[in-house]
Amino acid sequence: MAEVTRAELARLVAIAREAARVEILPRFRSLAPDEVQSKSGPYDLVTIADERAERLVTARLLEMWPEALVIGEEAAARRPDLRMEVASAPLAVTVDPIDGTANYVAGVPLFGVMMAVLSYGEVLASVILDPMTMEAGVALRGEGAWIDRDGIELRRLRMAEAAPLQRMTGKAAWRHLSSRDPARADRTFRSVAAMWDFRCAAHEYLLTADGRAHFLLYTLSLPWDHLPGWLLLHEAGGYGARFDGRPYDPRDARGGLMYAPDRASWEMFAEALAIGPECNDLASRSIEAHVR
Repeated sequence: MAEVTRAELARLVAIAREAARVEILPRFRSLAPDEVQSKSGPYDLVTIADERAERLVTARLLEMWPEALVIGEEAAARRPDLRMEVASAPLAVTVDPIDGTANYVAGVPLFGVMMAVLSYGEVLASVILDPMTMEAGVALRGEGAWIDRDGIELRRLRMAEAAPLQRMTGKAAWRHLSSRDPARADRTFRSVAAMWDFRCAAHEYLLTADGRAHFLLYTLSLPWDHLPGWLLLHEAGGYGARFDGRPYDPRDARGGLMYAPDRASWEMFAEALAIGPECNDLASRSIEAHVR
């Protein structure tokens, strides 16, 4: 199995920052109408900035690791079977050139650049860059997670402490949640302290890894959206699993994905939402209806 060094992680952050400087920020709030297209729905968008940033990142990654399999979101849109190779590749990198494209198009400064490095399906390193501040949440397997600014470790990331349900805050994709007791799940969501949705997994993961929230719940879990955050939150001390309790499988976008400060909190929240193995295979119509 491959390993990622600190120097290589720093290079990944530099690549993300280059894409932000060269392709993403110059077009922010400056897109022409013909530079934005919809994919699966009106809020599932792709822009010229997504495409050019992914092209730049892919080229730099292959300069760094010529043998790597690069799985970009836009490349996978053209070739849907590409993500199925993530578990068998000796070295793979997932790329989301602009996570939160709907925000980007709307001129809302909540979007990010995300990358995860894997070897045979094991996540080794991750980068989640906020282009507006150029700060990045980074993680190395077994070494922790931290906020990086120009190579300086600003602070270590730590998940929030466990809390009673009534004090928990977080994000939940509740509209497409499959529960064996929907009324109970509804009462649970109404009982937590607060719920929010940034329309951007990058910022949702950054906020939660920094101890500012207690839970994240996603029903659709595509690898470029969630592999970077999976490692970031675990290295920050959190616990995550699919709805059936198994580890995240990037080849199966239907498995649901939930995080909490620790396993006991995860199990408590799962029971309160009445989710479990029987809820793992979400209805196809719910997946198709989901928009990012």
